[in-house]
Amino acid sequence: MTRASITRVLDAAAGGKNNFSADRDAVRRYDLAASVTTTAARAVLQFLVRVVRHLAAEGVDQFVIVGSGVPSGLPAGGQLHDVAMDGLGGAPARVVYVENDPMVLAGARATIEPTTDLVRVVEGDLREIDAVLDDRVLRGFLDWDRPMAVLLLSTHSLNDDEYAHYVIKRLRQVAPDDSYLTLLQTTFDGVPGELLPAIRDLLAMTLPGHAIRGREEVAALLDGLVLVDPGLVWVPEWRPGDPDAACADRPSSSGTYGAVARIP
Repeated sequence: MTRASITRVLDAAAGGKNNFSADRDAVRRYDLAASVTTTAARAVLQFLVRVVRHLAAEGVDQFVIVGSGVPSGLPAGGQLHDVAMDGLGGAPARVVYVENDPMVLAGARATIEPTTDLVRVVEGDLREIDAVLDDRVLRGFLDWDRPMAVLLLSTHSLNDDEYAHYVIKRLRQVAPDDSYLTLLQTTFDGVPGELLPAIRDLLAMTLPGHAIRGREEVAALLDGLVLVDPGLVWVPEWRPGDPDAACADRPSSSGTYGAVARIP
């Protein structure tokens, strides 16, 4: 409760309720340093909504969402599992949220699982990918003979680049043919030089161990996958639909790259 968590910081910045004072304090510090935290969080959430809606329109009806924090900053009825079902025209979509934050797990299990048989919330950490993939609920709840979409929001937890590549490799090995992989990665690429030292220090203080990657490093993680247009871009640039969307006027202020790729 006294230490900020990136998923709860995202929730706090987006106006959600699943966060503590430490998370809200981190948001205030980042806003003082760069004045973009709230809009950047909204840009990330809007990206996720667009991705899920697009993939559902492509016929994907199974989703594994890793490290989203199940943000309460999304509007009522607009959670990612709701978006998936809307994109399928009301047809059922099975969604598994994978989380390692106790508060997120408890909240999602109490508020989502009792209302639908189509969503499960399981405990798991991307840093233990083999254990995640062996999870009994994950294996039994989804049909592993049909395409699915895996959304990775927690690449920031993978400090070891070799292990990060291993995570992608394992997902490619187990995902059914014609599945999709979505990747988000925070970066310093768009931070003005004069703000970079302060942002680095603030990150080390509030979110120690948070992995930051440049565009070339993110592209390397996606090597061998077939990128869906427009490829690897700032999250507001991925199939934007609203000119007034968060960070639309300066996409780099989102501080996050995003991409959707098809697993061949």
